[in-house]
Amino acid sequence: MSAEQISYYATAGAFVTIVLLWFGFAATFLTRSRHGASTDAAKAPRSWVGLILQSVAYMPVWAIRRMPVFSPLIDGYYVLNIVLQIVAVVLGGVSVWLVMAAVQELGRQWSLEARLIEGHKLVTTGVYGLVRHPIYTAMLGMLIATGIAFGRWYVLLVSVAVFVVGTRIRTVFEERLLHEAFGQEFEDFRAKVPGLIPFVKI
Repeated sequence: MSAEQISYYATAGAFVTIVLLWFGFAATFLTRSRHGASTDAAKAPRSWVGLILQSVAYMPVWAIRRMPVFSPLIDGYYVLNIVLQIVAVVLGGVSVWLVMAAVQELGRQWSLEARLIEGHKLVTTGVYGLVRHPIYTAMLGMLIATGIAFGRWYVLLVSVAVFVVGTRIRTVFEERLLHEAFGQEFEDFRAKVPGLIPFVKI
């Protein structure tokens, strides 16, 4: 079997796997247990701008697909494409695990909106010991995995850039709330734990 054929099957397999992983990713939020009503102590409504940008970032990688179907991410680079498809599947799997672990760790404190609830705790355990924003890390991982599996490389670059801008907007508001609520405790956490990429202080 030629490298071109292996590349084709690797891309097809990655495509199917990533689609299935997306169901698991979405199910994490749709089926999460509710621990009763919670009262907001503080909110940052403008953080929705960041969430909108994060959502917009996914649209190009889904809408602008490679043609022909299951062709390599970079034309003619079949061996590289095989490696990239393996990376995509691993990245997607890790992302699903990461978001599941993060939502579980947050419990009733998880919310789409940047907010603090009454009795809010600063979560620093579990995956929050790896990155301060593991859900956004997982979202970025799924974006990259999706782009590798069936997007175009230049579209993926643009999508990642838009996502990072949106995430930056979100985290500025979220971390401002946490700083106001927890002060030096949060600053010590921020100094110790990377924001988005494990082991990379960004």
